[in-house]
Amino acid sequence: MHKEILEDIGEKELINRLGKFMPKNQISDDCALIRTKNKNLLVNTDSLVENVHFNDITICPGDLGWKAVVSNISDLLSSGSKKTIGITISLVLPSRTEWIWVEELYKGINKALKEYGGVILGGDCSKGNEKIISITAFGIQGELELRRNACKPGDIILTTGIHGLSKLGFLIQNKTNFDKKFSLNERLIAKSVEHFCRPRVYPNFLNNLLKTRSNKKIKRIGCTDSSDGLFQALQDLASASKCKAIINYEKMPKDKDWPQGDKWDGYYFYGGEDYELVFSLPKKWAKNLTKLDKDINEIGFFADGEPSIVFKESNKNKLLNKTPFKHF
Repeated sequence: MHKEILEDIGEKELINRLGKFMPKNQISDDCALIRTKNKNLLVNTDSLVENVHFNDITICPGDLGWKAVVSNISDLLSSGSKKTIGITISLVLPSRTEWIWVEELYKGINKALKEYGGVILGGDCSKGNEKIISITAFGIQGELELRRNACKPGDIILTTGIHGLSKLGFLIQNKTNFDKKFSLNERLIAKSVEHFCRPRVYPNFLNNLLKTRSNKKIKRIGCTDSSDGLFQALQDLASASKCKAIINYEKMPKDKDWPQGDKWDGYYFYGGEDYELVFSLPKKWAKNLTKLDKDINEIGFFADGEPSIVFKESNKNKLLNKTPFKHF
C-alpha cells in the first residue's frame, strides 16, 4: 500500500488535516484569535528554515533576524492587530554555529521590534543539523477584524505596494544568470535586494482603513498577506470566502523598470516574501482609501461563482497554470 508523504499531501492539505485536532475555524487564517475578558489576542507562528527560506549566501544573520520578525508582524497586521505585544523565539542550531552569527541575528530581531513594536518575551533553543528560527508573535485585535473568509461579491480587490521584488532580490543574491535581453538597472537591483533582505510592513494601514470607512457598521473585511505569493493570496481569499476573483492585469502595480514577459509575470505573481497586504473593500470605501494612500492599488473585484481566479484579459489566464511555492 502506498504511504502518503508530505510532498504528496502538500502544505494546504496538511493544515486542513491538522485542523481536525483544533477548534472550528482555527486554521482559516494565519493568526489564531484568543478571546479574553479585556482584550482579544492574535497569535501567529512563522518559521524560517535553512536551505528552504535562507542560506549564508542569500542573506546575512542581521537581515534574517529582521525578516523573521517582519514575517510575523505582517500576519498580525493582515488579521487586524493594532499592537504587537511581543515575541517568543525558538532556535534550532548546529553545535558548531558561531556566536557572532547568533548575536547578529538577535540584533536584527531587535531592530525590527524597535521599528514595529514588541519585545522578546522568551524562547527556547536546541541542537539540530540545520538552522531554524521559529517566532511566535502576540498582538492585540483591533476594532476591525481582517479575515480571509470575509470577502464579498462586489468587493473591490486591492493590494499594498509592488509584488515580485523580493523574488528578484532572492535571484540576484543567488547570482542567477538572467537572459541578456533583460537589462536590470542598478536602481531596480538595489530595490529588489532591499525588499528581499529588509521587507517592510504598513503600520498605518489599520488607521487608514478606519479613517476612510464609509459605513461604521462594517466590522470585518477580507484580507491576507502575500508571503506565499500574490497568486496564493488571491486563491486563499477566494477559497475561504467562496467567491470568484476577477483580476485586471493592466492595473497591477509594477516597478517602472520591471521587465516584460511570461517569466517575469511568473516572478511577479508567484514569487512570495513581499509581505504586501491583499484585501477587499466595498466600492466607496476602496475609493476613499486609494485617495488617501497612493501606495494602495485596485487590482480587480470579487464576483459570485466557484472559488477561482481569472484575469479580465483572457489571454493572461495561461499565467494561472504555474505552480505556486510549496513548503513540501
